[in-house]
Amino acid sequence: MTAPVTLSGLNHRFGPFHALKDIELAIEAGEYVTLLGPSGCGKTTLLSVLGGFIEPTEGQVLIGGRDMTRVPPAKRPTTTMFQDYALFPHMSLRDNVGFGPRMAGMGRAARHERADRLLDLVGLAHLADKRPHELSGGQRQRVALARALAVEPDVLLLDEPLGALDLKLRRAMQDELKSIQRQVGTTFVHVTHDQEEAMAIADRIVVMNAGRIEDQGPPARIYREPATLFAADFMGEMNHIPARITVEGVETPFGLVRQALRPAGRAMACLRPEAITTSGAGLQIGPARVRDVAFFGTHARAHLVPEAAPDLTLVAHLPPDILPAPGDILTLSAPPEAFRIFPVEE
Repeated sequence: MTAPVTLSGLNHRFGPFHALKDIELAIEAGEYVTLLGPSGCGKTTLLSVLGGFIEPTEGQVLIGGRDMTRVPPAKRPTTTMFQDYALFPHMSLRDNVGFGPRMAGMGRAARHERADRLLDLVGLAHLADKRPHELSGGQRQRVALARALAVEPDVLLLDEPLGALDLKLRRAMQDELKSIQRQVGTTFVHVTHDQEEAMAIADRIVVMNAGRIEDQGPPARIYREPATLFAADFMGEMNHIPARITVEGVETPFGLVRQALRPAGRAMACLRPEAITTSGAGLQIGPARVRDVAFFGTHARAHLVPEAAPDLTLVAHLPPDILPAPGDILTLSAPPEAFRIFPVEE
């Protein structure tokens, strides 16, 4: 089962603290959406409003076209999966997964059939008679997911479900989550502060900051063409280059990077580290001294001080076969279209 979600005019206050500010968000049925942002940005509060654990100060929550704003969690077509999986230690995996249907009055044979089907979906059918303490962290996470899906929610809410896993397992589970979501077709709303996780799993990323939605869109668009300076900074590493918008164009220490924007005045030119190359094509950044370099397998991450702007330090992701030494001089360039320009208040 699946359903669209619409949040309209949503505000919430904890006393004098304005936690959610004028949230407008429409989620399509079957869409995988991530709420992304730093601690305290409002993403978990927004998830709690969706789940019915918090009643908003203002606004409306529609799920499947029905007003759920003041409907308690138990009566909503939603299920929440938390970082703490909270599996029942005395129950088998089959009984853990079948607990929700049992509480709904489903008979033993039917709920066992559903539990076994969902355990098979998450690759654990062969462990149905085991107890949670006999599983790894990743396996317990899969059981928690199967249990959440067992009640057949229209919308599954995930509150940093992969936060307790190590990096390798977390990446494996990102692939699993996306694959399972595609199979079941349920609307997923997933809270995370991990940019790579959001890009790996989401159909759409909603970037939040200080209770507001800063930007939203497909991962590639959010990364390549962020709508705000905050979104640009939060979605991965970014070089900041002071610039000025004039009638001729956007002036940087390395020359003009694009046609004139409005209004004229101070600006920040942002450039991803992977856009900086030594190929000689594009805008000429010019000679730069290597301050330090680290090898990351897929690339070499270097800090460089350009001669044209000695007060700047640029971060570049160079090909792994280029391993300069500290003190080396590299001639850098970047495609003009790779720069993102954001006006800055004077």
